[in-house]
Amino acid sequence: MIGAIDLDSGLQGNLEAAIAGLLGLAAVLAMASLILRQYRAEAGTRARGWRLALLLIAQPLMAALLYLALFPPLQYGEAGSMVVATAGASASDATIVGETRIALPEATASTDSERVPDLATGLRRHPGTQRLRLLGAGLEPRDRDAARGLTIEWQPTPLPRGLSGLWAPREVAGGGAFSVTGRVEAMPGAVVELLDPGLQRVDRATLAADGVFRVGAIARVPGLMNFRLRLRDARQNVAEEIELPLSVVADTPLRVLVLAGAPSPELKYLRRWASDAGIKLHTQIDVGAGLQLGDAPLNLNVSTFAGFDLVVLDERVWEGLGESQRAALLGAMRDGLGVLLRIGGPLSSRTRTQLRALGFELSAGADSVEVRLPPSSVDEAATRARIGPGTNDAPRSRDEAVAELPVLNRRALTLDGAGAHSLLRGVDGKAFASWRSVGRGRFGLWTLSDSFRLTLVGRDDLHGQWWSAAFGALARAQSKPMLRIDGEARQDRRVSLCGLSDGALVRTPQGRDIHLLIDPASGNERCAAFWPDEAGWHVARQGERAQPFAVRGRNEAPGLRASELREATLRLMAQARSPTAAASSPVDSASSAQVQRGASWPWFLGWLFVSAGVWWLERSRRGRILVGAGVES
Repeated sequence: MIGAIDLDSGLQGNLEAAIAGLLGLAAVLAMASLILRQYRAEAGTRARGWRLALLLIAQPLMAALLYLALFPPLQYGEAGSMVVATAGASASDATIVGETRIALPEATASTDSERVPDLATGLRRHPGTQRLRLLGAGLEPRDRDAARGLTIEWQPTPLPRGLSGLWAPREVAGGGAFSVTGRVEAMPGAVVELLDPGLQRVDRATLAADGVFRVGAIARVPGLMNFRLRLRDARQNVAEEIELPLSVVADTPLRVLVLAGAPSPELKYLRRWASDAGIKLHTQIDVGAGLQLGDAPLNLNVSTFAGFDLVVLDERVWEGLGESQRAALLGAMRDGLGVLLRIGGPLSSRTRTQLRALGFELSAGADSVEVRLPPSSVDEAATRARIGPGTNDAPRSRDEAVAELPVLNRRALTLDGAGAHSLLRGVDGKAFASWRSVGRGRFGLWTLSDSFRLTLVGRDDLHGQWWSAAFGALARAQSKPMLRIDGEARQDRRVSLCGLSDGALVRTPQGRDIHLLIDPASGNERCAAFWPDEAGWHVARQGERAQPFAVRGRNEAPGLRASELREATLRLMAQARSPTAAASSPVDSASSAQVQRGASWPWFLGWLFVSAGVWWLERSRRGRILVGAGVES
């Protein structure tokens, strides 16, 4: 192979020398012919000196230009370096010379760049490439695997004005709250609104100084929902609006055991909310004299607690537990059971000692103090949308005023401390609900005694949100296989689906089934590539399991698209081989530079221009003496 290269180089050099000699000889002969013709001409018919000088100078000039058109000058660049034009690459960026230049399909057409269908093709056509110099917005998903392991140089382009980042859940349990965080570029003073599927505004946030925002809402009923994010500029004009697809699922109902020492309004409205939320509730309420209300009594032992996800009890039941019952409860909690202790009265020293062993340092809590709730972060219109239309028994008008939040009461206990996680706080910043991890389970304290008053003033949404947060934080974790989608699914763009089983397929919005081929190289992650050609809701099916996911349109949310390209390309740069490591590798000095011919068309145009000028001058009368007229032209 080396001998063939040397032979080709030698033949190329001989060919260049031969053509240079022929062109030089032709120029010398042409100049000699001009001089001889001038010498033999009679004195009265000779050309003027300036005409002869121009013709003599033009002969070697034409020969030199023709030679350069046939063999353009060599240009030197770094060995193994390639300039890659991606989407948004400008014409001025492409002026880098001396390197291999390719243009990906998303890049605008350029006469100086070789068009390739993907980066892998460009690398195959130019083996030995070790460094990529990117121009434009960044690499598409199809090109990122080919770029791994290469040194990448890239100056990120500025993101477009508008929404550039969005972090939202793809799936949420019915009745649960969710939040959406995002980032907006170059729009100071802008406002972001969250609209529910009925286009009612449920939250609103003003951008922080760095352009970050956070909004949230409650997913009421299971189904495929399309919330919307609306971006308004400082003048309150709509600058951008995008869909926020959300799959609201009917989660496996929690199994909750409620133990109470006496009936109370707090317990009544808690049971009503749990029933509406679809929670499987088993209730035992002591009324004295050995009598109980609610469901059939259960023996409080290890097997009983293993059948529940959460146990809710008050301080009277806690103090009445026998040693074996308490040991069974604590053992089940360390194995993953959640426990919520409602404190509605003073605590005995024995109970405080037991809670201290669980990480809570509490006083007796003999007094009750008022709890003033912080003002709502959303305006009245959004609050009405969150409350909803009410029920058939108690309908609520859309224009009905929102009642003020009542002043509630709690036990005077301090729940903050090392390792404690607050669930709810008052306007004074003090927690009235908190939890700690105990083994694989969680133990929580609830000191509020009258949260039911929220329901009485029409704030069922806040009452349900509080108890949903407490149950969700403490209940036994439920594992379920989840499909993982790497990045945002977008029409006509490759997306990676992981966590698949054999026979997995995707059903499109039009009802077509597309079978997925799992990549053996993905190992235990079991990933497959998928190219959606439709926007909308798709469903990944694996046996009896089905998981919907949304696909954005190809031109939807361009700022999110640009940000995704930017972040993915920056991650590739961080993973790439460092320049110092590349420099330290032994490289032959003869291969430290890449040599290639420059463009030939500028030299050809120069030769054509000079040749046309000589042709015109030789046929014109300028610089000649017209003998018949006796005048000089």
